[in-house]
Amino acid sequence: MAAATAFSAVAMTAPAHAQIQATPEEIRFYTAEWKGERFPDGRPRVPDALVKRLLDVNTEDAWEILRQAGYNNQFDSGFQMVHADRPFVGRALTVQYLPARPDMGKAISAQGAREKRVGGHNSWPIDMLQVGDVYVADGYGKIADGTLIGDNLGNSIYAKTKTGVVFDASVRDVAGLSQIEGFNAFVRGFDPSFIKEMEMARINGPVRIGRATVLPGDLILAKREGVVFVPAIMAQEVVQRAEFIAMRDGFSHQMLREGRYTPGQIDGRWAPEIDAAFRKWVSEHPETMKMTPAEFEAMMKGVYEH
Repeated sequence: MAAATAFSAVAMTAPAHAQIQATPEEIRFYTAEWKGERFPDGRPRVPDALVKRLLDVNTEDAWEILRQAGYNNQFDSGFQMVHADRPFVGRALTVQYLPARPDMGKAISAQGAREKRVGGHNSWPIDMLQVGDVYVADGYGKIADGTLIGDNLGNSIYAKTKTGVVFDASVRDVAGLSQIEGFNAFVRGFDPSFIKEMEMARINGPVRIGRATVLPGDLILAKREGVVFVPAIMAQEVVQRAEFIAMRDGFSHQMLREGRYTPGQIDGRWAPEIDAAFRKWVSEHPETMKMTPAEFEAMMKGVYEH
């Protein structure tokens, strides 16, 4: 009887501690290896300058660098885009949707009222967005009746973030969304229906987007090939190594076109004279140098040391 009474007491008090969004402590649990700055909500805050540099990173390079570090589930493809030629980057604000059921919906509505949230449940994450965020939603691939936003919410999202969205779900009002200057959406499809029989269940928890696992604060690299979800703790390594690879490729391609070296010389371990030629080439093409000189030297002497 005492055990049953204790259980009842816990059950009665649990709703007072429930939240629609993950607590900062929960987010820190999943992102414990991040030692840098965080947002008040607990998400890792990768520096703005590094986020901006990510936009120039090649999808394949980012994917390979992550795989080499053991991150094998950070990419997904097969998205439809409002604009195929408009890549974007940002920090993930994650949202999980589930098929609706009445009792769960009532509980979420009641908790939302206690948290003074307004509007439809699918608008609540939008109220939390800030500049540089990307709304990333696990909508379990639903297309018909799975339209998480239309052009009204799209305008609100872009006004807050200046980026776009990544949905494992669909959107409606594509003509209106396409007119939002600077905005893009990577989604599973387009449909004229309204959202129906879906429930927004959690904000800023771990989510699945296709074959990828996404945590709040991950960096989003959305390009035509698909989306790379870069863990915050890997952001600096991915950006620096990818920039270095791009410089090496630029040098290598020019040397091969000019016939100065053979493919075997370029594809194999570089001889000291090629290293020296590469340094000279970089000094003559300063526009290729996105990293600091110290970062460049670290790349030359580190994993790419010959």
